Amino acid sequence: MNAVVLLTVGTLLLSLYALCLVLLRAPVFGTAVYRPMIVNIGLSLTPTAILIAVLGAMIGITLLAPSAVALWAVIAVGAAGWLLMLPNSAYLITELNFSHRDESERVPLWYDIVLVLTLALSGVFNTLLNLALAQSLYVLVVRPNDDHPLRHPDSWVMSVVVLVLVTFGMYLGRYIRFNSWDIRHPISFVRKLVGYFAERGHIREALGFCTAHSVLLAILYLIVVAPLVAVL
Repeated sequence: MNAVVLLTVGTLLLSLYALCLVLLRAPVFGTAVYRPMIVNIGLSLTPTAILIAVLGAMIGITLLAPSAVALWAVIAVGAAGWLLMLPNSAYLITELNFSHRDESERVPLWYDIVLVLTLALSGVFNTLLNLALAQSLYVLVVRPNDDHPLRHPDSWVMSVVVLVLVTFGMYLGRYIRFNSWDIRHPISFVRKLVGYFAERGHIREALGFCTAHSVLLAILYLIVVAPLVAVL
């Protein structure tokens, strides 16, 4: 459990450091604050807030007004909201394209390298931490009385599926400029999605993007998070 706490604290420190670098860039080098990065940092932390809220609601229902219907309703709504917002964490990887950089500014390249690398790492670790928490919550709900719930493959399969969906969400955000809340307009969303993938080459591009990023995140999950989850 101490390792999980350290991972959580370290992840929050990465986000805080990224925020500080973004804010300091303006006064130190005489540039405008790049606000989209600040927004993206906030969005990357949203999935964690959703998980905390869901866990709190579950505990509240269990202790104050036990109801299987209410409990599963909270889990279903929370899981949907969490999955919609989680790509915002991993999306920070795409900031490595340095699209914010204006060569007319006097910002040293080394500063932007550290800034963007910190930003990307904060997104990666937010994603991994969220997946670890979600996997732990999943086995707690599905196998509450199992002493070794992670020996079963279903939670790991769930984790892989989530990673693939996250990378697809990253692709939609970067290349089609979708936001998580665009799902509120399903007809427009589907029409735009179908139109985009009807164009030649986009399906192949999406497959390559999702495969490359899914493998990267899966390897990092195995290296960093899986050993921590395995001892829970």
